[in-house]
Amino acid sequence: MISNLTELLKYQIALSLVKGIGPKLARNLVAYVGEVEEVFKQSERSLSKIPGIGSVVAKSIKSADVLERAEEEIEFILQHQIQPLFFTSPEFPSRLNYCDDAPLMIFLKGQNKLDSRKVIGIVGTRQSSEDAKINCEKLVSGLAVNYPDLVIVSGLAYGIDVCAHQSALKNSVATYGVLAHGLDRIYPSLHRNTAAQMIGQGGLITEFLTKTNPDKPNFVRRNRIVAGLVDALIVVESGIKGGAVITARIASSYNRDVLAFPGCVNNEMAKGCNYLIKSNIAGLVEDAQDVANALGWEVDKNHNSVQKKIFNEFNNSEEELLYTLLYNNKEMTANELSLASNLPVSKVSANMLSLEFAGMVKSLPGNAFRLL
Repeated sequence: MISNLTELLKYQIALSLVKGIGPKLARNLVAYVGEVEEVFKQSERSLSKIPGIGSVVAKSIKSADVLERAEEEIEFILQHQIQPLFFTSPEFPSRLNYCDDAPLMIFLKGQNKLDSRKVIGIVGTRQSSEDAKINCEKLVSGLAVNYPDLVIVSGLAYGIDVCAHQSALKNSVATYGVLAHGLDRIYPSLHRNTAAQMIGQGGLITEFLTKTNPDKPNFVRRNRIVAGLVDALIVVESGIKGGAVITARIASSYNRDVLAFPGCVNNEMAKGCNYLIKSNIAGLVEDAQDVANALGWEVDKNHNSVQKKIFNEFNNSEEELLYTLLYNNKEMTANELSLASNLPVSKVSANMLSLEFAGMVKSLPGNAFRLL
């Protein structure tokens, strides 16, 4: 049984490696011959007569190189408990199958929750501002309160991507990172610990085999998978030429909802979002409620929200009050919290220190605070 599955997997991987065959042609080829194994069992002459194939591609199919490389990859897959998902598999993400240029197969390390009812992508610039990170964190925490079945997809890059992943982890939301390289490495390496946590609460996804470097063209290919896996793509902050804008265009071409946070007209890292909004590619959103409204999401009254869970962990009502004030504001100083809560600054400081030790808030320069 296992050997038969491994043999099938060999042909599936090999087909994805054949030069001259893109995802669409490969799908048509499998449909034409009936099974992926039959593609490699056909004679070169028979293959060359199939529409779209020809003699050059037929010769590539019959080359032993792709089958040998596939066997090598299978060793890594079995050793590291990778889930290879071919497009004909019931476990292959259903949303991807509606994209003409979707990969023939993807490799998943972690859990497969990719067909959950609510899947959103969150992307943005690598040079993200502190304000954009706060918007990202509040967006994730705000959605997690009402939609515990939420899944967040991004690219594990610096800036907004990793902020989205880390916010999802903190709020017990499943999150997936789509990689521009094989699963034998993590890029950037600084995000290795975050990636390890994601495997236990979501996973890592790639279409690339091991030994694949994170070269520039691979990131564009990665972006189309991010766009294809989601119901909606949210751009938090991006320059006009940013990869997030490219991903948004791809998502729009897939008929996915695209949403964006507006930014200051003088901020270069906001011009991408503003452009998407002005061009009617993206809808304008400012918070989690805007996203829920745009997507027509209704709150499940019976769910156990993450926020209620957090509230039950407060040491006193003062902590809960201060946390709620921060939840409703991007950040506040100790003086502002004192005025809003009618608590002395000394009590505010003591309670904020307790919340900081609990990993619920972060202190900022100028005696200010924001939620983690």
